[in-house]
Amino acid sequence: MIVDARGKPCPQPVVLALHALPKLNAGEELDVLVDNEAAVENLRRMAGQKGRSATVTQEDNFWHVQIGEGSSAAAPAPQTQEAPSCCAPMGSAAVVAIGTDVMGRGSEELGRALIKSFLYALAQLEVPPVTLLFFNGGAKLTVEGSQSLEDLRTLEEAGTEILTCGTCLDYYGLKDKLAIGSVTNMYRIAEILTTADRLVTL
Repeated sequence: MIVDARGKPCPQPVVLALHALPKLNAGEELDVLVDNEAAVENLRRMAGQKGRSATVTQEDNFWHVQIGEGSSAAAPAPQTQEAPSCCAPMGSAAVVAIGTDVMGRGSEELGRALIKSFLYALAQLEVPPVTLLFFNGGAKLTVEGSQSLEDLRTLEEAGTEILTCGTCLDYYGLKDKLAIGSVTNMYRIAEILTTADRLVTL
């Protein structure tokens, strides 16, 4: 089976491969086409974590990552090896607090692409977070026109509670444009943050 992931940003090549693996017939290999070395390494690590082999070949300006049954020297999977950072699973009681519409410091354009990619990755996890909290600039991600609404809907359908700070929506003039989840208040946000089993803050 071939999965063409060329041009796909992280974590999409790994996610597409994970979705395709259960569809393989016995003895069949998955051939993932990618156009950057970061994707190659993420796929190799994923294969190792799944106990599968990974053979990499380069052709012109892209790579074939062939994922098969069993482990190999090309895809070691030591117990101490770190998972690909863009695809690490989260615990069932995870709360994700998002206070910005960009991820990290530096380029705002890159930061917006990264936060979109992060929400996409959350929507692909086997165990999604229990709650997403949006406040300050993060409130812009749950309103009409947000490029992350599709991924947020996927999370909501999977059972994730999506809450946006009402004061923040008011401040940005967006209260009438909320497109997903519910409006909440700072008391509820404080309550959730201080009782979460696992908290991820952006």
